[in-house]
Amino acid sequence: MGLELYSVREELKKDPEDTVRAVAQMGYQGVEFYAPYFEWSESQTKQMRKLLDDLGIRCFSTHNDSSYLSPEKIGRARDLNLILGSKYVVMASSDPKPGVDGWKAIADSLNAAADQLESAGLKAGYHNHQREFVPVENQRPIEILAKNTKPSIMLQLDVGTCLEAGSDPVAWIRANPGRIRSLHLKDWSLEPEKGYKVLFGEGAAEWKNIFEAAENGGGVEYYLIEQEGSQFTELETARRCLQSFRLLRPA
Repeated sequence: MGLELYSVREELKKDPEDTVRAVAQMGYQGVEFYAPYFEWSESQTKQMRKLLDDLGIRCFSTHNDSSYLSPEKIGRARDLNLILGSKYVVMASSDPKPGVDGWKAIADSLNAAADQLESAGLKAGYHNHQREFVPVENQRPIEILAKNTKPSIMLQLDVGTCLEAGSDPVAWIRANPGRIRSLHLKDWSLEPEKGYKVLFGEGAAEWKNIFEAAENGGGVEYYLIEQEGSQFTELETARRCLQSFRLLRPA
């Protein structure tokens, strides 16, 4: 169980090391860094790895702008992720050209990135938002990506955005055995004033069914709490979400 550090983005801006320390002290076993990590120097990255090791937690994966997986930048992404001890370099979002061919081009870029990463012992991944579950020319983009990418590429499922798009996360997991190797446990409420502000376990997601599918065929290796924000501070939100996860899915 880890925390996508976008959940504590304001704290992270103030003091990355203190924030990671606080997350570890809550009981999280790992983290997922997001785009700002790409600006770190090699020495900063090594210092963060030392802190992770000292705390006994891991960097499971990183979230990356699509450009970070381009031929021009993939080398830097590879090197930083190797220092951090990460396993997956995840494309956090994409901006395809219109139509099915635009999504096929994203799939091609993921395959090319995966070839570069796998030779170094890393793997590529893709993270969905709502748009990947909204049909384009009668096909959901997420299905185009799944069909046109190598099986080694992780399809990281963001549960909340899947729900908001009107799709069934359990059905999606079952349709893609072995590829849903991590999930963002982001809840979502049908009530517009709540939306993504609900804490994990307080929204529309049927978590027990999702966990069952993920752990029995989905291929899940790790879960990540991700929170857009709530009525609580970022760190208190992260703490409460972990507490709820432990109640819903006892170790």
